[in-house]
Amino acid sequence: MNWLKRIVKKPLFLPLFSVFLVLIINVVYDAVQGNFALEFFRIELKEGALYGRIIDILNRGSEAAILAIGMTLAVSSSAGTDISVGSVMSLSGSLCCMLLAGFGVTHVREVSDLRMPIFVGVIAGIGVAGLCGLFNGFLVAKMKIQPMVATLIFFTAGRAIGLLLTNNKMVYIHLEQFKVFGGKLWIFPTPTVIAALCVAVMAVILRITSLGTYIQSVGINPRASRIAGINSVAIIMLCYIICGLFAGVAGIVATSRIYSADSNNIGLNLELDAILAVALGGNSLGGGRFNLAGSIIGAYTIQAITTTMYALGVAKAQAPVYKAIIVLLIVVVQSPVVKAYFARRRAQKEGALAFAGRG
Repeated sequence: MNWLKRIVKKPLFLPLFSVFLVLIINVVYDAVQGNFALEFFRIELKEGALYGRIIDILNRGSEAAILAIGMTLAVSSSAGTDISVGSVMSLSGSLCCMLLAGFGVTHVREVSDLRMPIFVGVIAGIGVAGLCGLFNGFLVAKMKIQPMVATLIFFTAGRAIGLLLTNNKMVYIHLEQFKVFGGKLWIFPTPTVIAALCVAVMAVILRITSLGTYIQSVGINPRASRIAGINSVAIIMLCYIICGLFAGVAGIVATSRIYSADSNNIGLNLELDAILAVALGGNSLGGGRFNLAGSIIGAYTIQAITTTMYALGVAKAQAPVYKAIIVLLIVVVQSPVVKAYFARRRAQKEGALAFAGRG
């Protein structure tokens, strides 16, 4: 059974096993309902686009996956969470729509009505999110403020600033060129493509540079990192800037999905999903070593749980209760205490077998 032990010890075992459990629940439910065609896994091509529960999970979980990238780096470097990413998403989308429509304008239906090109609004939206990340990083790295307290500022003010930018109104951009960010690209959901690109870019950066090593070193021991010549302040600030930029990207995707700036609802509670994604991915919320792939799997696991709840007929208002129970079980299984308990049991069993063999 050595091969099984090696698999269990892999960093991605528990995140993948969590996804597997969610999928098994759907298979069993379909079988109980007499549907042996595995409706959950069915993917169809309709009206030039892919449809199905799996596609819906990949599509709807894209914003959380994008946020999880930056959240992973922020948690690893500072041993704290950025709770402002949901509000920063809202601010990013609001600024984008305000620039495109103009202050006080609520509807844009023709390209000729745009005050500036779409790419300018998109870049500005992502840029202001990066500035929010810079502000958060400054408070955490330079001012030594606890991350949750530092990011509480934009958690509270981000949506309010977005409402000020849009004159406290919904701003609709009814243009296909804008809707594409939250729509489809060929037959694939564009949010899924954008999420994949974000993951690929970050993975390449971490692989070809020493940034990942620096982040983990600072997260484990900032003082030792400074002695080793690593600028821990700059690393933490960079991580929060990256976290802000990805929040901006997610905000543009969410805004385009509903082709409007809904400051009150865009990104609402998504910061919690991003933090849970990091935890479900097997990453320590105390900083240090991180696994980006685990966080991405965790984000889609959360969306899979949500989709499964709806498929089982659970009301939207009740779904968070069941979702919380499932997530609690998964997090407990991955907790250091439980891992240490099973490690002790395994060591005791191996010691007993060795003693019996000598006897």
